[in-house]
Amino acid sequence: MAIRILVVDDAGFIRDMVKKQLRERIPGVEVSEAVDGNRALAALKQQHVDLILSDWEMPNMSGEELLRHVRAQPENTDIPFIMVTSRGDRSHVVKAVEAGASDYLVKPFTPEELLRKVGKQLTRIGKGPKTPAQPGSQGSAAGSVGVLTGGRGAGASGAPQGGAAAPSRKLKGQAQLRVGNRGEVLRCVLRELSLEAMTGLIQRPEAPPRLFDPVVVDIEPEQEDAPSQLNGYIHSLQAAEATPDTQVIRLVVRFVDQDSDKQAALTRFLKQT
Repeated sequence: MAIRILVVDDAGFIRDMVKKQLRERIPGVEVSEAVDGNRALAALKQQHVDLILSDWEMPNMSGEELLRHVRAQPENTDIPFIMVTSRGDRSHVVKAVEAGASDYLVKPFTPEELLRKVGKQLTRIGKGPKTPAQPGSQGSAAGSVGVLTGGRGAGASGAPQGGAAAPSRKLKGQAQLRVGNRGEVLRCVLRELSLEAMTGLIQRPEAPPRLFDPVVVDIEPEQEDAPSQLNGYIHSLQAAEATPDTQVIRLVVRFVDQDSDKQAALTRFLKQT
């Protein structure tokens, strides 16, 4: 019987990347998803799952509330529940365990940590993967879940280390970044661009963007057919100067688009620059 895992997170690109990593590293796994706790509870009424991987910080119903609802149902008391949180302080972790979490993952974490935690819980219920994940056999999924690594295992351009880096170009130009759901538009000076990511500089805004914020990128060089509406997320943020008063931020945006037309447009542009 297939292993069934439910991934719960309000950020669609994170759900997609975690799903891809699980599918490529655990043979025969079936991964379903929910955008919040309410949808997750509805999904559990439709089918049994072997493991739940849920974010803590979600609107409408938090991961902790979801966990308490799950544990309140007798048929779900033994389902492994891994809580994902950006807070690693001891009190927060203890709170998750007291609520009934089987284990937890603190952001940022590596693909290996994700697979190790999931594999441990599946083994505990007698459904451990027949072919365990091997270090270094990350494939393309490792680059996707790199959003959760906080930059570990990835180079400045966002390409995974240890593998063949995608061609990148240092260039001069500008880009327009539309960040999150706030409608905020930031002007960015381009420094490097590849099929996987872009590096640039922005003026420090009053409310800087945050790690993992979704971004839509429009490249604005002198060439006419520059790619636009590239979907990505904030992969890293860094002060451009060694002072807390710096007004310039260096950022890396990692692309998540699977749209073939956009990828083709970006490939053509990189060949021209």
